[in-house]
Parts: sequence; structure tokens; C-alpha cells
Amino acid sequence: MLREIQQVLRFVQLLGKRRQQSGLNVKGGLLVLVWTETGPSVQSLNCAVAAAGPWCIGINMKALQPDLKECMFPCACPCLPPDPEELCAFTDLYGSLRLLLTFQMKDASPEWCARIETFLHTYSLANAKIKIHFKFKFSQQTFQRDFSVKIKNKAGGNQRPPECVKKGCWCQGGHPVLGDRLPLSIPPAAMDQGLFGELSIQAVTLLSPCVLQYPNLPTQLTHIQVLVYGPSNVPVTGPSTFFQNLPAHLDCQEVGLHGLHCSSFKDLVHSGGTVYTVEQENCEDPEQESSPAPIRQSLLLYIFLQHSDPFTYQLSDMMATEVLIERHLEDILNNNKQAVTKAVQTELKNTLKAQNQRKKNQQKMRSAAEVILGSSLSIVSSSSNMDFRNACLHSMKMSDTYDLSASLRESLRRVTSWKFTPKNICYSAQVEEYPESDEPTRTEI
Repeated sequence: MLREIQQVLRFVQLLGKRRQQSGLNVKGGLLVLVWTETGPSVQSLNCAVAAAGPWCIGINMKALQPDLKECMFPCACPCLPPDPEELCAFTDLYGSLRLLLTFQMKDASPEWCARIETFLHTYSLANAKIKIHFKFKFSQQTFQRDFSVKIKNKAGGNQRPPECVKKGCWCQGGHPVLGDRLPLSIPPAAMDQGLFGELSIQAVTLLSPCVLQYPNLPTQLTHIQVLVYGPSNVPVTGPSTFFQNLPAHLDCQEVGLHGLHCSSFKDLVHSGGTVYTVEQENCEDPEQESSPAPIRQSLLLYIFLQHSDPFTYQLSDMMATEVLIERHLEDILNNNKQAVTKAVQTELKNTLKAQNQRKKNQQKMRSAAEVILGSSLSIVSSSSNMDFRNACLHSMKMSDTYDLSASLRESLRRVTSWKFTPKNICYSAQVEEYPESDEPTRTEI
């Protein structure tokens, strides 16, 4: 099922790239409907993929070549079109349909809902101009979710601030870091299958949530997620053994991490790509343990595959080439293992460099705060002037110097931690009172 949806998206994306090169609008909507159909002996799963809007203008479904349909749906059967009411609601938003493809699979299972949802979510992260509508009907149950994001001049999303942020300014987006392009050599086995031309990868990293405007807030990197996209900007499906084994070949100390552990395959199904859990440092400083919980951050590492071949210009050939790239991706990565590992190491190091410096500055600030606190308490406790000591305790509403120490420590921590420093690169919004929501945090480019 994912393969067929993936092929449809490749088809539209490759046409969209031609439009983008011509300077035409590539915005629009995508509708993915999945529903079950119970037969006499087997339950089938039907799928309809519809597209509308400027991003797919120029698609002539009547002229769609039979070999291209065979390329997209090699193992699928035709099925009846979906409910017209579902299509009408979609066309009311985006105009007349430019594309409608339907197919049927025999392996109906409710697990497909989570897999398709994860795939579409991953696709939306790198294709924010396309608004995606997903609806899954299995037996008597219906699941529906939309993927969309407002396009700003900076990477943005419907990012919720941490729970500790009740009001004030908070950056609503992230700041992508573009890495260097890395040329890849094509292994002989892939060339024997017809894969030629120039192949490379482009890495982009995104650390979220953004805390640049609060330099003294403690942070904690908890996860790193690697997402791989083909030349058409469509996610590569399936787990990657290369990236699952990558932590063993990374120098975590150079990056500024204590260690990385790859998540289980079950976790990968619901998260997309490859997810690493960051090993946390054991805190032995009692003062640091008493400080507020750090802001949890995650790092997205986008790997964009890029391919060019002057002899591949037919749409069917371009789609076949992308299938070849995905099929031989593990061989390609292993054939360039040293270069890819070094590139990932460099991207992580560059992205986390400011973060590691931030921690060093915070450590200096904590040391300075202890000196300030100790000096202040020493002045009060060692003073022989009872009126002065009582005035200090009264102004802080404390009964003795022990309570005064705790109160001063908390006041100093609150003042320094929430120091606000405006940043021009941040897309700030005033946070007054954030509503409760079950919607998971998303960050898009």
C-alpha cells in the first residue's frame, strides 16, 4: 500500500519539479482515502489518491501511459471510485481534480493506518506547501488527520512552547542548518541494473524547540531523527540498516554527546525514519539537580538524495531511476560509508556547537551565582548590626538565614534563567495562555 502511494506522490512531485523550474506555483492539496471492502472470503483495502490545485495543473489523466500505470501499481488491482461526497469536500477547497488514481490491495489490516499516517507526516515535513488530508475507514471505525503548515520566511510549525512557558515571547519555529553537498559513488551492482548519472546527498538539520532567546534556560537533547528523501522529495520507506548501525561509528564525544542508541523497529514504524535516543549525563551536582527541569529538544536530520542524468528525461524513466536508487540505497550508503559517516558527524557537530557552548556559559553563570549567593549571605550573617540583619530578613519575608538562603537562590535562579534576549532570526509570538491540546508537537521546514 505504501509503495503505491509513494509512486503516486513521485509522479506528481516530478511533474511539480518541472513546474517549479518554470517558475509556476506548486501549492495545492492532496487527498488520501483508504477504506475496506468486505468480500465473500477476503477483506480488501481500497485506496484513492486525489490531487488538486496549481501544483498538479498540466496532468492529463487520459494521456497517462499504460506503462506508467504499470510502474506505479505493479501488484495492485483496480477498484471502484470513492464516495463522491468525499471528493466534493476536497474540490470545494482546491478546485477541480487534476489527478484521481484508485487501486485495491488484498492485505487489509488496521496497522496500515499508522504506517500511512507516519509516511504522510514525513512527506509533509519537506513539502509544506502541500496540504494533505488523510482519511482511513476500517470496518466501523474512521480515522482522519490533516497535515498543513503556514509558510513563513523561517522554518515554522504549530510548535507548542514548553509547559513552563506561561506567558512572554516564544519562537514559534526552528532554524534549519544547510550542510554541504556530498557526491556519492554508485556501486557496480546498481550500475548493472541501469543506475547512472550523478548522485549526491544534501543534509539539513533542525533543532527544536528554539531557545535562542533564552540563553540561560537549561536544555536537554533527547532524540535525533534521521529522515531520508528521494530525488523527488518523497520519503524513502522501510528501515535503514546503515543508519541503525551508524551510532557505533560516530565519535559522540566530539559531537558533544555521551552516547546514542537506536530505537526498536516497532518505534520506527510510528515515528518514521531512524530514531536515536540520546544518552543522558548523570547529574552529581546537588545544586543542578534542584534547578528546574530542562527544556527537552529533538534534532531532525534530513538526508535529501539528489540525482541528475542527462539521458534520463522521460517521466517513466525518472520514476524507474528513483525506484532503483531506493532499492540499492543500502549498497550506495555502504559503498560511501566513510564519507557519509564523516558528513553526518560534521553536521551534528556544527548544529550542536552552539548548544555545547551554551552549556559551558550556563556552567560559568551557575558558578558566578554561587559566589553572589555566598557573598550576600556572608554579609547578612556576619553583620553585627541586628537592625540591618532584621531589615534584610524582613524585606525577604524570612525568619532566619537558612530560609533566606533558599529564597535568594530561587530568586536568583528565576531572574537569570528567564533572561530574554531578542533575536532577529526568531519568529516570536506572544504567549498568554496556551490551550491544552493532544496534538503532537510538529516542526516543519
